[in-house]
Amino acid sequence: MKKYYYTIGEVSNLLGVKPYIIRYWETEFPGLNAIKSSGRIRKYNEQQVLLLRKIYDLLYNQRYTIEGARKVIKQERTKLQTKAKETLDESLSSEKKELLVKPEIKELLQELKKDLMLIQQTCKNYNQDKI
Repeated sequence: MKKYYYTIGEVSNLLGVKPYIIRYWETEFPGLNAIKSSGRIRKYNEQQVLLLRKIYDLLYNQRYTIEGARKVIKQERTKLQTKAKETLDESLSSEKKELLVKPEIKELLQELKKDLMLIQQTCKNYNQDKI
């Protein structure tokens, strides 16, 4: 079962680093903000834990500097935002295409309405002539 929040001690055990290192990373990486409870206990959600794992990997396994790791994370975020924007634009453009079809349908319905009104008027005139 997944937890909603992890304490700094749990995260430090998970990553194998001291808690003061995680606190330092909070000052260096803008997207990393722990929720602090009333007892000043830092708590991290799952997304933040994933970010901490990424930071750990960049610094300890791939040997990036803090500045380099910050740039890599920023680039990845920018790519994700661009991809999300493109996906949104694609879905909006398909909705726009649907809206472009609707005026054609509306025009056909208006023509039908005119035809029906003409038929109704013809029927009315016919009935009046019969009386």
